[in-house]
Amino acid sequence: MSKAHLALAAFPDWLIAIVVLLLTLIAATLVYRLLRTILRRTLRTDQTLQRAVLQRAGGIGHFAFILLALALVAPALPLDRGATDIVHRVLIAAFIALIGWIAVLASNIAVERYIGRFKLDADDNLMARKTVTQMRVLKRTAEVMIVLITAGFALMTFDTVREYGISLFASAGVAGLAVGFAAKPLLSNLIAGVQLAITQPIRIDDAVVIENEWGWIEEFTSTYVVIRLWDLRRLIVPLSYFLENPFQNWTRSSSSILGYSMFYLDYTADVGRIRTKFEEITKESKSWDGRVVNMQVTDITERCMEVRALVSARNSSLAWDIRCEIREKLLAFLREEYPEALPRWRADIADKPGPAQSG
Repeated sequence: MSKAHLALAAFPDWLIAIVVLLLTLIAATLVYRLLRTILRRTLRTDQTLQRAVLQRAGGIGHFAFILLALALVAPALPLDRGATDIVHRVLIAAFIALIGWIAVLASNIAVERYIGRFKLDADDNLMARKTVTQMRVLKRTAEVMIVLITAGFALMTFDTVREYGISLFASAGVAGLAVGFAAKPLLSNLIAGVQLAITQPIRIDDAVVIENEWGWIEEFTSTYVVIRLWDLRRLIVPLSYFLENPFQNWTRSSSSILGYSMFYLDYTADVGRIRTKFEEITKESKSWDGRVVNMQVTDITERCMEVRALVSARNSSLAWDIRCEIREKLLAFLREEYPEALPRWRADIADKPGPAQSG
């Protein structure tokens, strides 16, 4: 027996196995980094897809190299049959996790490449908002399902925790009721997400009013929706809310929207003169889209008449701006050039004779 074998025999088998595994990890990491550097230098700048895959798949590539190196070294480890069996099962579970990871990455890259063709900042972005909403909701749902299935298969490779893997499938409705009831909130929101993606009562960048709060749909996740309110607060709403409760969607069929401003004027006010000034203000505004400009007397009360100024805009933000602009400029016109049009209180004072005059 050589001196090297005698030196190795002085150490326990488990310590030798740990040292071999550490050296294998270091070698796999060095080889991966070398190949990654070579690929980065050889790819041309116009290969956008390849570069995107390389950037996003860095963790997967590193994990795959380590897994491959361990699979090659594992048969040579000085371990007993029981320990070898555990190592093999761990490698199988890691390989299943790698497949799930690759599936999640592939779905994310495919979705992002597809929705990258659509521009949400366009004036008429209805089709873009529809497509982006569908793809993002379905991507989140697919991620959750892939993770559940991957974790279930990985746990089922071990006899001692196989029941937990089966429980994960049970939560998805394959078997069992206890875990299914525990996962009901998650499953209900996943199902709601799929329904929202198909029926689309809301889309990304829709202007909505929920719980008396006005804002825009900013983000979809697998369980909730983030709404950016007008004052930059964020309202977090479960996905199932939109299927169970009424809400207002101002941009359901188009991003264009009508806005109105109410004015309360005296009975003697010349509505035609005020309408002319209103149309002049609207046509000079950069927020107007050139479609609708209208002023009507919508009501008469015991004190004044109600006048509605109606305008259109390309989106809800511009509609808000032009409504404020019309109120400000039209009120300044009434105050400075036509003050008699503002509402006034009227009273009749009866001139009745006093007691001294009646005799």
